[in-house]
Amino acid sequence: MTVKTIVVEKFPIKLGQFLKLAEVTADGIEAKYLIAGSMVLVNNCVEQRRGRKLVAGDRVQVYDILLVCSDGR
Repeated sequence: MTVKTIVVEKFPIKLGQFLKLAEVTADGIEAKYLIAGSMVLVNNCVEQRRGRKLVAGDRVQVYDILLVCSDGR
């Protein structure tokens, strides 16, 4: 599994926006389909809300990529 730390400047950030920021998806539509297809885990739980708000320390898994939300500290 690949682990990437993604630095976010302003929290909270919506899950769909975070996936675009992390360059996992090209746009919001692609993020919508990934999330609706139960392919995204947030803190080890399936998440189907594109508007789910993430905070520093949250862990998002898509495919074999683990993305860690960070505030840069």
